[in-house]
Amino acid sequence: MLTKRIIPCLDVKNGKVVKGIHFENLKDAGDPVIQAKYYSDEGADELVFLDISATIEKRKTIKNLVRDVASNISIPFTVGGGIGSIKDILILLENGADKVSINTCAIKNPDIIYNGAKMFGSQCIVIAIDAKRIAKKTWQVYIESGKIPTGIDVKNWAKKVEELGAGEILLTSIDADGTMNGYDIELMRCITKIVKIPVIASGGAGKLQHLYDVLTLGNASAVLLASLLHYRMLTIKDIKNFLFRKKIPVRLEKNENTCS
Repeated sequence: MLTKRIIPCLDVKNGKVVKGIHFENLKDAGDPVIQAKYYSDEGADELVFLDISATIEKRKTIKNLVRDVASNISIPFTVGGGIGSIKDILILLENGADKVSINTCAIKNPDIIYNGAKMFGSQCIVIAIDAKRIAKKTWQVYIESGKIPTGIDVKNWAKKVEELGAGEILLTSIDADGTMNGYDIELMRCITKIVKIPVIASGGAGKLQHLYDVLTLGNASAVLLASLLHYRMLTIKDIKNFLFRKKIPVRLEKNENTCS
């Protein structure tokens, strides 16, 4: 069985890590470079950096900050926000990103998925899907940092991005985001049943059991975390210890025979 990944998420605005609820009421959660190094040293499997206001402000992701983060970590690094072209992808990869996360532009110009995968490899192309429930077992895709409904069904979009060559989906429940009441298991299970590429669960983690539930019941390949880690309610080691005891395969540090 493939190991499950634990991925801290740095939502960045105005050069600071922020966290809110339902994508609103953002609060300062620290310096991105310091947070990134902390998570890398602590044993996170990957790191996601999202410049959440870049698209709304119609600007590019802050490449200097991306470069500073990349130079302080030793784990795979995904960057998103403000990506609108193949050139933007190239710039981020040249500044230290291993993968890019594309949301709004993928909806407006799906060819960027196919062309990006063809040029850089599917493993570089992560499609971020922000989903909001509109009816029973029905979710709609939102763009512009969760502010604009698209009218596109999440299930149909997930299948399409896989067909276009995306290597991974970052699936965020807007309804659950920041609530700490648990991931939307039904949403995750729905999407992981219809695509073969890895799906990262995002939005709602509030306790260890929530992680176990979405990895098992939702069949997520990885969990994205923000509040629990940024405010030091849990550490990466706490999470891996718990999952290891629950027989969930996780990556252990090289000098550890167990995760206890």
